[in-house]
Amino acid sequence: MKELLEQIKSLRVLVIGDVMLDRYVIGEVSRISPEAPVPVIAVTDERSVAGGAANVALNLHSLGAEVELIGWFGEDERGAELIDLLSQSDVAVDTRFRFSSAPTISKSRVTASNQQICRVDRESSPQYYQPDLEKLGNLITEKASSVDAVIVSDYGKGFVSEELLSLVRPCSQFLSVDPKPSRPIAYAQPDLLTPNRLEALEMAGLSREIRCSFPHEEVVRKIFAKFSPRLLAITLGAQGMLLAKDGKILQTIPTAAREVFDVSGAGDTVIASLSLALAAGQSFEQAAEFANLAAGVVVGKVGTASVSPDEIVDLLS
Repeated sequence: MKELLEQIKSLRVLVIGDVMLDRYVIGEVSRISPEAPVPVIAVTDERSVAGGAANVALNLHSLGAEVELIGWFGEDERGAELIDLLSQSDVAVDTRFRFSSAPTISKSRVTASNQQICRVDRESSPQYYQPDLEKLGNLITEKASSVDAVIVSDYGKGFVSEELLSLVRPCSQFLSVDPKPSRPIAYAQPDLLTPNRLEALEMAGLSREIRCSFPHEEVVRKIFAKFSPRLLAITLGAQGMLLAKDGKILQTIPTAAREVFDVSGAGDTVIASLSLALAAGQSFEQAAEFANLAAGVVVGKVGTASVSPDEIVDLLS
């Protein structure tokens, strides 16, 4: 494990996708408002963290890699705050990816006693977050061709498109995709595809409301037939992680989590750690064990979070 963590320090990774600013308003509830039947939150803390593709970038940096992030950063206060948060962690952001035609996507979560009371979203429609690839395409391919791995983090907000993927795929040494199947995109035959349980069902053309046990064989067969990834890792929550290669199931590894407080951002941790381990030359099974440990740390934290090498080593002890 320590050897892998040392190897990761030499890797350079480009993250492309839907960046967000996650804001948390934390407090306590002691009464109901006299104005309406809603709880009154006495605020005790407020904080902002990088979310979406930006959280993938933070996980990569926390694990030791050199990272650059491409996404839609609005020319607004939230965009400036998000870039500042990333710069504090040495995640590079090219200022040519700041735009004025749509706001920075942000999500504000109000919580009390570790329970979310409500969420306030600020964003425009997906068509407003599509980058002008005629102007930026060469810049993106130049960046993609100069790194050890490219991770595409699609949250369905509009930045990721088939055209963008078609630019990135030919010049990437290793391409990972965290998909959002609510948007019908052909995900460019990636080296690694990492849907969660519900996303995998949708990608296989099955109902997300399926009540019986997860249909492993059918889901894997249909995803490989439609998207042709080299490797497939499906995160199944408490049931662990399903691994498949060349259309065949390899194994399902159990979760490493000791306690689960919040699954927010766990998928970001999985694709970051799994991609790093594979780019460092680990086998798929070894890389998945590493990613499973990393995700086991993150779900033990409240809110969007990242994982450090020391936390992974501590989980093993």
